[in-house]
Amino acid sequence: MPELPEVETTLRGIAPHIEGHKIQKVIVRDSRLRWPVPSGLDKKLHGHSITSASRRAKYLLLATDAGTVILHLGMSGSLRVVPVKTPAEKHDHVDFIFDNGLCLRLRDPRRFGSVHFVSGNPLEHKLLNKLGPEPLSKEFSGELLFTRSRNRKIAVKTFIMNNQVVVGVGNIYASEALFAAGIDPRREAGSISKARYLRLAKAIKKVIAAAIKAGGTTLKDFTQSDGKPGYFSQKLKVYGREGSPCVNCGKAIQQITLGQRASYFCSRCQR
Repeated sequence: MPELPEVETTLRGIAPHIEGHKIQKVIVRDSRLRWPVPSGLDKKLHGHSITSASRRAKYLLLATDAGTVILHLGMSGSLRVVPVKTPAEKHDHVDFIFDNGLCLRLRDPRRFGSVHFVSGNPLEHKLLNKLGPEPLSKEFSGELLFTRSRNRKIAVKTFIMNNQVVVGVGNIYASEALFAAGIDPRREAGSISKARYLRLAKAIKKVIAAAIKAGGTTLKDFTQSDGKPGYFSQKLKVYGREGSPCVNCGKAIQQITLGQRASYFCSRCQR
């Protein structure tokens, strides 16, 4: 699933091609995504320009004077900017056609992504209004993690992956940040000290920033908006490295399941 760094990379790839350009047509080939694509989307958006393209958590927001399109890439979705005459393929479900001869095309083989339209404040949409702070924002800190973790008995990895605590710390980046901070992913969130949460918050910020700089992580489905892979996978220290030696101590990396997700860690370096 594309996580925050992959979605941010996608945003940076598409924004220069669509911001300030007028939507001439919206083509919906298959509305059966995670939720049905809103009917009449072409009529609502026809003739309106994209005033800004932004991101909130893993959602992309395309603002116009008529309202905002909210896009989620789901498990296998991707966005491409292609010439308008580029033939659509089997899993190309939605096209936004612009006055510059380009098309923003949503491809989603598993159809777990979604397209929404809101005429009011998009941040008040039910999918966005309860989200926690962005990990690279000033609002996110070790103090916040410490405060919100008190009396929480869930595993710390599950805790930091909760989007109401902080957005965008997906499975890959949670494993990497916990390794960088030296914290065992199985530890109860409420048992971890403030000092260790300060280290963890710094590690989350560093890992997320590095992943964005590298263009995200390509493991299975994700590629950038130009079709190129993300290169952060080359820098992974624990994720997907079960049985390989720890880069710090040489002990074999372990894999366990937490919250139905594969988790990777070094039992010697992480306590």
